[in-house]
Amino acid sequence: PERYVASVRKVIPSYQQEGMLWGILMQETAPLEIQDGDPSYTLAIFHDGEFKESNVDVEVQKSVRGSYKNTENVVFKTEPPVLIASATYKGSYDEVDKVNEAVANWVHDNGYDFNGLSFNIY
Repeated sequence: PERYVASVRKVIPSYQQEGMLWGILMQETAPLEIQDGDPSYTLAIFHDGEFKESNVDVEVQKSVRGSYKNTENVVFKTEPPVLIASATYKGSYDEVDKVNEAVANWVHDNGYDFNGLSFNIY
């Protein structure tokens, strides 16, 4: 659904450094005492459009209620609704590739095309 989010987007050394962005988001919003959205979506969006070995463009978002002023690195904005193909799993990140492959196969097998960026909802 449409959602109002706190967002941090940066080019980071690798996908494994995504935690840096979450750290920035949490540190800069802590004094604002932001309220979680309902439902609370936290996600990472991968803006490169394809896998890269290094220098990856990643954005992390957390849905929030209320209205807030941007900070040095955090932008508050409204995101439009999106239609997604998704899978839910529990387990280690070692399984992400298999899950992504299963979703991609489902999209292909059911006659759909990808029309947007890849993202993970946590």
